Amino acid sequence: MDNKDVLEIGQIVNTRGLRGEVKVNSFSEDPERFEKLSSILVKEKGEYKEYEIQKVGYSKNQIILKLKGIDHIDYAEKLRGLYVYILRSELENLPEGKYYIADLIGLEVYIEDTGKLLGTVDDVFNTKSNSVYVVKMENGELKYLPGIPDVIKKVDLDNKKIIVTLIPGL
Repeated sequence: MDNKDVLEIGQIVNTRGLRGEVKVNSFSEDPERFEKLSSILVKEKGEYKEYEIQKVGYSKNQIILKLKGIDHIDYAEKLRGLYVYILRSELENLPEGKYYIADLIGLEVYIEDTGKLLGTVDDVFNTKSNSVYVVKMENGELKYLPGIPDVIKKVDLDNKKIIVTLIPGL
């Protein structure tokens, strides 16, 4: 299985109880996504291993998963720190103008007026009001662009580029 066939959706950060439940920090805007899944993939020693989800619960901002075959805290401990993936074929179609962060990372960012390369998307994070695109420029500096229509003019996943307008203050 190739890395482009999967999408990282969380990280196992701890165990819960003695019966092998794991706590997951979800990277998804929709933590209830886990309820729609029958299984997850966990990358162990460079290989993806599939685990059937038996139960999904919530505690504070974390997802609690009971995975088939993980029936004791000792087995759950071995998963701590590992990342959780799903097959891209299981992804829901997003509404127009919404993108998976993993698909934005690495895209080249061009300035609309000049066509000049600004840099590449290094990260995207969400604030209460909007997303923020972190663009790494050639000199290594980071530029933070708000993910608003006045700034992000076009996202072209096929050509791996984003067109932006730099408004005053950016």
